[in-house]
Amino acid sequence: MSEPFTKPFTKAEMDAMRNATRDESDLKRKFWDKLRRVGGRIPFAEDLVAAFYCATDSSTPSRVKIILMGAIAYFILPTDAVADILPLLGFADDAAVLAAAITQVAGSITDAHRAKARETLGKSDPA
Repeated sequence: MSEPFTKPFTKAEMDAMRNATRDESDLKRKFWDKLRRVGGRIPFAEDLVAAFYCATDSSTPSRVKIILMGAIAYFILPTDAVADILPLLGFADDAAVLAAAITQVAGSITDAHRAKARETLGKSDPA
């Protein structure tokens, strides 16, 4: 049996991600709300927040913004491949989608985006 996050998105999932990204201010609000609720439980929080800052940076190319906003929308969706309430497994699909998105646009996420993410999460810069 294949892992849930290795299968293509369903039409319903794609429609939900498109709808989630249509209203950028709503997407931002939902992102920060969910991050406040679960940020301490997800090991990829810094990458997620850096991706968010990159996606909302006016100098980021549109293609990069679309890819990252899709991953962020997947993170905030209340229904996804693996329920986020499950310990350890709940965010595995979110991490996989984010990792795939970051792999596609890694050069666009700058040191400034990462520093701002660390600052937001209350982490000091690495030595």
